[in-house]
Amino acid sequence: MTQFDPIQRERLLRLLSRREFFSRLGSGAGALALASLLAEPAQAAPAASPRDLLPRPPHFPPKVKRIIYLFQNGGPSQVDLFDPKPELNKHAGEKPGSGFVNDVDPNKTGVWLGTPFKFNRYGKSGMELSELLPELGKHADEIALVRSMVSEHENHEQACCHMHSGSPVAGRPTLGSWVTYGLGTENQNLPAYVALLNPSGLPVDGARNWSSGWMPPVYQGMPVRSTETSPILNLDPQGPAETGAARLKLLQSLNREHLKSRRDNLELEARIANFELAARMQLAATDALDLNKESAATRTLYGMDRNETSTYGRQCLMARRLVERGVRFVQVMMAGQPWDTHADNAANLRSLCKSTDLPVAGLLTDLRQRGLWDDTLVLWTGEFGRTPFAEGKDGRDHHKRGFSLWMAGGGIKGGVTYGATDEFGYHAVKDVVAVADLHGTLLHLLGLDHRRLTFHHDTRDERLTDVHDARILREILT
Repeated sequence: MTQFDPIQRERLLRLLSRREFFSRLGSGAGALALASLLAEPAQAAPAASPRDLLPRPPHFPPKVKRIIYLFQNGGPSQVDLFDPKPELNKHAGEKPGSGFVNDVDPNKTGVWLGTPFKFNRYGKSGMELSELLPELGKHADEIALVRSMVSEHENHEQACCHMHSGSPVAGRPTLGSWVTYGLGTENQNLPAYVALLNPSGLPVDGARNWSSGWMPPVYQGMPVRSTETSPILNLDPQGPAETGAARLKLLQSLNREHLKSRRDNLELEARIANFELAARMQLAATDALDLNKESAATRTLYGMDRNETSTYGRQCLMARRLVERGVRFVQVMMAGQPWDTHADNAANLRSLCKSTDLPVAGLLTDLRQRGLWDDTLVLWTGEFGRTPFAEGKDGRDHHKRGFSLWMAGGGIKGGVTYGATDEFGYHAVKDVVAVADLHGTLLHLLGLDHRRLTFHHDTRDERLTDVHDARILREILT
């Protein structure tokens, strides 16, 4: 039965209460029919609404169309990876003088801790990077390294909030939500904003890392597991296709009637949109996330043939396949906070770089060879850095006063080192970059003016950069 006249409809509704109806649909999205079973063609956009993800024009011609955000949960150590400090090694073991304190706990301020790692010059630019990053070093002339980042908080949760949403106070929309709100998406059969999760678990602070805050839920990120099988749970269709089509048709009809009297119910609207997206995704997402379609050479490029790099390699390859198909914003997350090296800093860094350096370099290589480089931006950063002095014997604590990140891809000058910290890597002292500056620059590359991209909330027009007069980092842009 694919059509419902009024009598048939009433009979079915009498047989199935609303709760029973949903339970018989199956588990989650798994009971939805294939995209071809929708009333509209697979490539068609969903019904328009004031809160949709249809493509929207930028404020001015963009340099890039999409972002891959490689978030390094926990805070990587700038003085061990990106910011060589000979003076730090020279004074290792000495007590820091006045003005150098551990912001987490001044009583935990230890002695200067030098780095055991050598820094090498890479590329024609001679960019200095740690020996732990030899694969990234091969791309030194393609990346812009910023050594003068600062944050506003030294705790993980607040600092992650700050880096993702522009404020250390929870509840605001994340960068990916602002991007999808401002531009929509190019592919209505896939999520506009995806958070690729490590199969070992959630990052610290969980779903807040991809939350839409007080924006409509339609703009929040969709979490996807970076696994070979079932990256999105309950997506596979169940039962005969004809039955699924009938169920979906009735469900859509009921949902639309229910929504008519609840026009301002954003959660309901987003839930209905997600049901319909799930049906379209049954074809598109299955294809996008099927890494078996990649060649052996490509899988090797990402390190998927090695135990230590296979997990992050899978995440990076999934990110490429998603942006290749029009996903606007992909956020690659790690489980917990692995860069949080309070002890055994050197040993932990060796392990982390061994598992991520090759996949990240593979991603950069793959984007270029597939023609995606010029309109894709890659951002690599943590929520803060690490102290240049020791915590305990051989650890480093959280540090917000000066740390490093890098960007690559469309609109970015390669081989550029921007900003500087002091001789110990403690204070950012030259061309200081605040989080609002970073966010304003990312939006600028997407063709969005951070001052004009506003969302009216609670009596005021909110911005990603909030009240900050963000500075666009034109020195690192083409």
